[in-house]
Amino acid sequence: MRKIHLAEGKKIYFASDNHLGAPTQEKSFPREQKFVQWLDEVKKDAAAIFLLGDLFDFWFEYKTVVPKGFTRTFGKLAEITDAGIPVFYFVGNHDLWMNGYFEEELNIPVFHKPQEFTFNENTFLIGHGDGLGPGDKGYKRMKKVFTNPVAKWFFRWLHPDLGVRLAQYLSVKNKLISGDDDVVFLGEDNEWLVQYCKRKLEIKHTDHFVFGHRHLPMEINLKENSRYTNLGDWIVHYTYAVFDGKEMKLEKYILE
Repeated sequence: MRKIHLAEGKKIYFASDNHLGAPTQEKSFPREQKFVQWLDEVKKDAAAIFLLGDLFDFWFEYKTVVPKGFTRTFGKLAEITDAGIPVFYFVGNHDLWMNGYFEEELNIPVFHKPQEFTFNENTFLIGHGDGLGPGDKGYKRMKKVFTNPVAKWFFRWLHPDLGVRLAQYLSVKNKLISGDDDVVFLGEDNEWLVQYCKRKLEIKHTDHFVFGHRHLPMEINLKENSRYTNLGDWIVHYTYAVFDGKEMKLEKYILE
């Protein structure tokens, strides 16, 4: 379990599901500008920043090639880590194929599964949220294909111009992949990430569960002193969470 101590006045920030590049680079550019401005603002008092996946609508790292674009995002993240502020990244279902670029170029550790952290004695379980809990069966089957080494090997042999264009087309057009159905609250009993958290609580107490993936801002009390937070997105809601060492809150970013 990783531990981070928050000094007086410092905070932990969480954001997810930007889907930069969707539906096109040009149309997502204003959202990227807004996100970069948010990063610039929160770095002033951030003890750490957690990005919980699907920063990009599609991402694949060839050995010597990465997808074009997102220069301002990369530059701001590099500036933040160069200043000594840790950034942690959790891959989502749209950026499964990360393979060292963030670690080597941006000094950002990348996680493929939920991880436990402690912030000032408060325990957190943090992840993107895809494929967890009951349900989501279609995506679980799809993820097995996407993460299969043979499938990745074949895709890698496509020329990047063809492979990236094909993947971007499927990501935007296929509702199952792009998460267009993840915008309606299903009720606490039917939210599969809520069920996942409750099952985890049967084994071990955790103060905060923080996930993305659902594209819907949610704060749900699971039991006494335990809460589930879903971060929403940066497509419609522009929401993020902040923990000040004592309290966890969902906030909406409003560009002034």
